[in-house]
Amino acid sequence: MRVIFAGTPDFAAQALAAILAAGHDVPLVLTQPDRPAGRGMKLQASAVKQIALTHQLPVFQPERLKDPATHEPIRAARADVMVVAAYGLILPQAVLDMPRYGCLNIHASLLPRWRGAAPIQRAIEAGDAETGVTIMQMDAGLDTGAMLLAEAIKVGAGETAGELHDRLATLGARLVTDALARRDTLIPVAQPASGVTYAAKISKAEAQLDWNESAEVLARKIRAFNPFPGATLTLAGEPVKIWRAEPVTGTGNPGQILAADAEGIVVATSHGALRLTELQKPGGRRVTSADFLRGKPLVL
Repeated sequence: MRVIFAGTPDFAAQALAAILAAGHDVPLVLTQPDRPAGRGMKLQASAVKQIALTHQLPVFQPERLKDPATHEPIRAARADVMVVAAYGLILPQAVLDMPRYGCLNIHASLLPRWRGAAPIQRAIEAGDAETGVTIMQMDAGLDTGAMLLAEAIKVGAGETAGELHDRLATLGARLVTDALARRDTLIPVAQPASGVTYAAKISKAEAQLDWNESAEVLARKIRAFNPFPGATLTLAGEPVKIWRAEPVTGTGNPGQILAADAEGIVVATSHGALRLTELQKPGGRRVTSADFLRGKPLVL
């Protein structure tokens, strides 16, 4: 099939690589414009663009797609289908209608749960036991299109958003190539009206956590915000990023340090305690609790 691909981050790049490996013709790749990144804030190509350049594919990087003039490269590609994965731009109805089979979206949740921008993080934050990937036929709504394929996976105990992301990216790549291979036989199924939730974009402000929440809630948020934006808690009067933590038994005033040794730093919360096992001081690097304590002994 002739497949236009639209996507930007690593999650999408895996799907593009799988589509190419399956032998499909990709006449055009849409991705976000290059953005400043890294310590030097130099312009950096998206993960999808890097795959496209490696395979010498035409790349189109509009800031937006509202102007009908930006639609011409998409029309000229004469695609059978467009595959969209974490692209970051809204596709107008005119664009959705251009490919012969319309546009397929790879969404990292079991729809209709967690429509929206951050389904992986919100699933972990909410304590969901399972999540998955849905391949859906796109329409003008926010992740409201009819479902073609879906597959569930268990959320691992202690799994971070980064780790879950990688497993879902692999699953999404497999499902979308399956959907393309079976496109003529798949039957679209409307999403249920019940069970709809929305996964709002993660803001940096959410990462400022409070010991007055329970240990369970804090542990889930720390996992959900790893690797971005990284959860921050106040420890001995200093803001510290927490990358790994687990709920444990313990009581005390919220924020009180109950124990500090090589196994972790145990801090009381509003309900239970949290053992911190991987931390990062301002300006420092991520270290184990044992290394953290060598540089900053804590007074109990």
